[in-house]
Amino acid sequence: MARISGRAAHALSTLGWRTTLLPLAALVAIAAGAVLRIWPQTFPWSGRVWFAGLVLTGAPVVWRTVRGIFAGRFAADLVAMLAIVTAVVLRDPLPGLIVVLMQTGGEALERYAAGKASEAVRELEAAAPRIAHRRRDDHVDDVAVDEVRVGDVLLVRPGELVPCDCAVLDGRSHVDTSRLTGEPVPVRAETGTSLMSGSTNGEGLLVVRATALSRESQYARIVELVRQAQASKAPLQRLADRYAVWFTPFTLAVALGAYLISGNPERVLAVLVVATPCPLILATPVAVIGGINRAARRQVIVRNGTSLEQLASVKVAVFDKTGTLTVGLPEVSRVVPAAGFSPGETLRLAGAVEQGSGHLLARTLVDAARRAGVLLSPADEVVESPGRGVTGRVGSQRVTVGSRAFVLEVNPGIGGELPEPESGEGLHAYVAVDGRACGRVDYADRLRPGLDHFFADLQALGIRRTLLLSGDDLEHARAVADVLGIREVRGDLLPEDKVRIVRELVDGGDSVVMVGDGTNDAPALSSATVGIALAGHGGGITAEAAGVVVLVDDLTRVVDTIRISRRTLRIARQSIGVGLGLSGIAMGFAALGMIPPTVGALLQEAIDVAVILNALRASR
Repeated sequence: MARISGRAAHALSTLGWRTTLLPLAALVAIAAGAVLRIWPQTFPWSGRVWFAGLVLTGAPVVWRTVRGIFAGRFAADLVAMLAIVTAVVLRDPLPGLIVVLMQTGGEALERYAAGKASEAVRELEAAAPRIAHRRRDDHVDDVAVDEVRVGDVLLVRPGELVPCDCAVLDGRSHVDTSRLTGEPVPVRAETGTSLMSGSTNGEGLLVVRATALSRESQYARIVELVRQAQASKAPLQRLADRYAVWFTPFTLAVALGAYLISGNPERVLAVLVVATPCPLILATPVAVIGGINRAARRQVIVRNGTSLEQLASVKVAVFDKTGTLTVGLPEVSRVVPAAGFSPGETLRLAGAVEQGSGHLLARTLVDAARRAGVLLSPADEVVESPGRGVTGRVGSQRVTVGSRAFVLEVNPGIGGELPEPESGEGLHAYVAVDGRACGRVDYADRLRPGLDHFFADLQALGIRRTLLLSGDDLEHARAVADVLGIREVRGDLLPEDKVRIVRELVDGGDSVVMVGDGTNDAPALSSATVGIALAGHGGGITAEAAGVVVLVDDLTRVVDTIRISRRTLRIARQSIGVGLGLSGIAMGFAALGMIPPTVGALLQEAIDVAVILNALRASR
């Protein structure tokens, strides 16, 4: 029982107490008055119950609509407000109460469909660096990051966040910048290397000098970019309000004509009641809820109805590269042996030594060796030089694996024997054995599987322009774009660069969907018309900043979600059209005096049922 009560309380808090209580109060008033009318001799004041209920529940609806009118919002609620006011003036409360029930019930459905607001900024701020270790003279103090000043000397211990933008004074390590750049390969940090706040130190202690205040560093800029992007997005005009622009004046003209011809105000009320745009109010949220549920069954979370509606109209698609179009993890792409060695022997020796390292590339190399069926011998005397490489003994052989500079430092004089890559680009590890060059291991990210028809499917759905934006260098980004057939590509981008490009597209009148997976993508996701986050191996703030979250590591779900959104909006428009058509016919009969107000309200309820049943098809 307590669990049920807890769920009910959560639902009420999600919808809002006013949104939930108004339709409940209207329903209770209708039911109470109806019960009392069964015994009119005993309870002759049943009509007063209805009237009191109408005044109490209708007043908030009227007040909210009037405020909207003065604020310049021409909404579908206007006819409902006029019906409520007319019912009060004519002291015919039951039709007015039914209108309140339909109006507030539709708002509750709409609120439910919208879901909770994004908590992106709070999530970002909660994950920001908080403490810095400041070194002064011979002692180290823990201080809040806000107290760090430019020029302060700081210690960044293994596993800690870099507290502000800084430059390395001493120490060697690898730093994970994936939250900021989206690139999965750790950056080698040594004297002179510039580091960004919010990145994570790897295995070595670093002594750094602050080059920017915490509030002016890269992580703080990302927080501010997300905040600005969300604040600058204009609210979407409801689908119902777009139809109300012409339906409301038409309704008022019919009501005025009915009064001028008959002189009977009851006909005005009857016209307003049957014209109350409940098909407008109900069709979209019911269809949207169905579409959201259908997407959820495909393991895609659409955070609110606005995102689903906007997704149906996108024409431009923007993609991050690493982790979105690619897997996001470096893999061994090729083993190039030196003279006298085979690829298998090079992989065996390098993998044996790398078993003793916790570095990402070391784990990748070991995994590649095992997948290739290479039996890895245990290594002894393993010594790791953070950020540079590792040495160890495999049997009687001394093996060195690491950067070219590190391998040459341990094995001088073999520079001419090391196999060099065709270009200077890419990620490589070099291997030497007993003072001889053994080979080179190349690493590369790989494309996600299943992209063969992905972009063709997007084009078939009406996406007329596709862009690739990446924090990786332009040459790598262009190589991926060429394989996938993407013609527009930008590389070497910071988060603010992605935001600028997305905003230029939106400001130019394009409806833009942005797909990304990293913290660095969060501002651009918030700036796009609709942001889609791939949370299969990322999530966190990226998911919070997006309107749509794909829970599985499958980019093709983006196509599924666009299809669902377009079908949902098609069904919603169909429901609105049928509902307004039936309401228009009923208005004609009401204007001729053939439908009294109470019967008109009940007839409108029947139209609503038909609209809801049709809108429910969106969930199938």
